Amino acid sequence: MNPPSVPRYNVLGVGVSAVDVDGAAKAVIASAKEGAPLGVSALAVHAIMEAEGNPDYRARLNSLDIAAPDGQPVRWALNLLHGTGLRERAYGPFVMRAVCREAARENLPVYLFGTTPGMLSRLSERLLAAHPGLKIAGSRASRFRRATEDEVLDDARAIAESGARIAFCGLGCPRQEAWVHAMRPRVSLPLVGVGAAFALWAGDRTMAPRWMQDYGLEWMYRLSQEPGRLAKRYLVQGPGFFTRILAQKAGLSAPLLDARTVPAEYWG
Repeated sequence: MNPPSVPRYNVLGVGVSAVDVDGAAKAVIASAKEGAPLGVSALAVHAIMEAEGNPDYRARLNSLDIAAPDGQPVRWALNLLHGTGLRERAYGPFVMRAVCREAARENLPVYLFGTTPGMLSRLSERLLAAHPGLKIAGSRASRFRRATEDEVLDDARAIAESGARIAFCGLGCPRQEAWVHAMRPRVSLPLVGVGAAFALWAGDRTMAPRWMQDYGLEWMYRLSQEPGRLAKRYLVQGPGFFTRILAQKAGLSAPLLDARTVPAEYWG
């Protein structure tokens, strides 16, 4: 089976999928039912700006089957540059919630990869409580370093042998996209990078109020929580993103979609 077809558009050299939460979840569930590989990640501004300065990472993003617009500014860019009319972003935590809801109904076990053993335990407990009938086939915590080839093979074997039909990755950008890119040829199931979803659904981090999310102000909420780690991301990359988007719209820049084949860079 070919991956579900979702239209993609050039945003600063990254092919971003014009898809919302429902569309992304439906594509994941369809591939899970077929036992077909699918590489998915939810991209915020940070991912696209990191890709601008890292051609290999950009090529990995462009190798995804679905590069969903996680952040409101990414959705706005799709609409401004390409007139997609997308009314809702595909926020990673909401995609994960929608997929888990349908996975519980369809008896499709899930696998959780990334973060710490403690967070995985809390996440599993809360997912099972929120989605009666959901089966968690297995989980594996991050090593917080680059994995060896033997470890890559062991991770793929663990996922395949668990009986999981969907695997979620919570390593964060850019490591989760590297993980999806490296693992996709090794397992025949959807691999979904969901960013901060693990921490949010485990209860280790609080979510911005809905009004802040709707107006693209979630960054202010997160910056107040982690100013040291996120200051550069939001105060430097954010304005740079909008400047570059306006330049692309005005035809002052012509970023190229990089679809080269690049080697796996596996973080686990």
